[in-house]
Amino acid sequence: QVQLVESGGGLVQPGGSLRLSCAASGSILSINTMGWYRQAPGKQRELVALITSGGNINYADSVKGRFSISRDNAKNTVYLQMNSLKPEDTALYYCNALITRHYDYSTRGYWGQGTQVTVSS
Repeated sequence: QVQLVESGGGLVQPGGSLRLSCAASGSILSINTMGWYRQAPGKQRELVALITSGGNINYADSVKGRFSISRDNAKNTVYLQMNSLKPEDTALYYCNALITRHYDYSTRGYWGQGTQVTVSS
């Protein structure tokens, strides 16, 4: 059993900051890519940021210069620091990780349950 648990969402005013965390737990042999996606009401889920096990990073154009992704491999945790938040950043934010399980060596993507980020005055 593998589980991803997100935390850190909430309500913030435009221009404010939030830090999201996502911790993976369970029968984990290794974690390759970890990332954050978001889904606003009535819209498709979209990529926000990805980070590989080697530290390569990709950002959506809409968040470049404002968001920063990082990971702590010892804690199986990925973070998303969000600065200069805008109302259009309002969405349900999901963590995703490509995980190889310890007991059967199978590899697939896992999703967290999502954490709500609301940017409003």
